[in-house]
Amino acid sequence: MQRFLEILLAGAAFTLAAQARPAGLDVEVYAGGFASVNSFIFSNGQSLAVLDTQRKTAEAKKLAERIRAKQLPLEYILISHGHTDHFTGMAWLHHEFPEARIVVASEAIKRDIKAYAIYMDSGGQTGAEPALDPALRPKSAQYPEGFDYENLVHVLPGGTLTLRGGGTLELTDTYPATEAPHMTTVYSPQLNALFAADLGYNHVHLWLGDDIDSGRIAQWRAELLKLRARYAPLAPRVYPGHGAPTDISLFDAMVRYLDDFTRVTSHAASADQAAQQMRMLYPDYGEADFFLKYSVMNHVK
Repeated sequence: MQRFLEILLAGAAFTLAAQARPAGLDVEVYAGGFASVNSFIFSNGQSLAVLDTQRKTAEAKKLAERIRAKQLPLEYILISHGHTDHFTGMAWLHHEFPEARIVVASEAIKRDIKAYAIYMDSGGQTGAEPALDPALRPKSAQYPEGFDYENLVHVLPGGTLTLRGGGTLELTDTYPATEAPHMTTVYSPQLNALFAADLGYNHVHLWLGDDIDSGRIAQWRAELLKLRARYAPLAPRVYPGHGAPTDISLFDAMVRYLDDFTRVTSHAASADQAAQQMRMLYPDYGEADFFLKYSVMNHVK
């Protein structure tokens, strides 16, 4: 009997220890159908976090279904930067998961999100992009049912996001203006994975439209080289904001693309000619009729 009790107690202790240990972290990629934009669902078996939320509400609804299918509480909705293809879906996710905290890495990104929503709501969209979803119109005296950016979007302290049950995401938001005025990348030590947000595009034409001038391109190029040097010793899996996961060779490919884009647009006689040359150089790249089109229009006058 004593031996039986010892075995029983040992088994109970092992069970409690296993429950106390943090679960392994997993990530699922949700690849959106619009603009080749990615969202990422992190799970440790006890709770969830999602990084970026898609451009269209229809895509956000599919993302919500994937989240709900995991049958775990969604704790965090993390937005990497203030472009609508990464934050539009947060209105629907807030509707579906009201207990989840919408978080960003800095006050600057919080300001960018609201400012870009205002810009889009005033007609800033391109011909290829839909207007801002009404649910994201900033709350105001004139529009009291709008999205309350001030109170619903929270700035994370300390540069880390830790899930209940284990798993830490390390946030870096010290980049200069590149593809966006402010950007967050996320590194997971448990996964040895770098989530590059829109510093990373894989086999998708880079967005170089709007206010991205030659100075911003030069800064983006420099940051890609820094990322390559910083993460080369770790050899992480790289998850770009647009396109399929890959490795750190992505940064070399993007530097070549930026150099080609700068050379082509500086010599092209027209935007159409520049677009044609870029299509020939990168025939298998996506979003030629959206990202490439409006990028060359911005750089070839």
